[in-house]
Order: sequence, then C-alpha cells, then structure tokens
Amino acid sequence: MRVLEFGPEFAERIAVYDSKRSSGVSLGHGQGEVHVYAVHFGPDGIVGTHPTGFCQLFLVVQGEGWAAGADGNRVHLSAGQGVFFEVGEEHSKGSESGMMAIMIQSTNLEPGGPL
Repeated sequence: MRVLEFGPEFAERIAVYDSKRSSGVSLGHGQGEVHVYAVHFGPDGIVGTHPTGFCQLFLVVQGEGWAAGADGNRVHLSAGQGVFFEVGEEHSKGSESGMMAIMIQSTNLEPGGPL
C-alpha cells in the first residue's frame, strides 16, 4: 500500500488552457478496464479484508478513516489523502466517524505522473 497526499499544499500550478488560480495533483494514469465509485462510510463503517481485483486508488474527499494493507496495520486517512493498492493486494478500509472516498480501479494503473 502506498499513501497518497492530494491536498492543496501538494498541488502544482496548472499553466495551460488559460488557467488561473488553479492547481492539481496527478494521482495516476493507466490503461484498460476502469471503474470509478463514490464510497460512503457511516460511523463504524468498514469494508472487510479482501484482495483487490484491480489496481486501486482510494481517495478520501470528506471525513476521515483508515486503510490497511496485507499486514493489517491501519493507516489514518483524512480528506486530501489516499492510498494505492496493487492488483491482488489484501486490504480493508473503514471509518469510526464517517468518510466519503472516490475509488478508482483499473487493470493497469500507476499512481502519480504528469498532469
């Protein structure tokens, strides 16, 4: 599991397309089958341990929670942070107080890269 930071302090200015006061963080690029989900966790919500079927970006956009890789160690995540899981990686996710995340899955996905 790789922890990703995508808050404004990590963003780079967007200098194309007559852009103004805008910045971005490249979160990944890939090829093949792609699935995008909004995932909502209520208080004490959890998605239990299972292997990923695809490479996966899990990006917290509201609230806070945690993600754990194959070792089961929970990593705290809040809005503006995320994790990347390799295909087949055992993982779980959850929140004690509530969280919303965007989950992007693809057959061929790598975190980061150019904007």
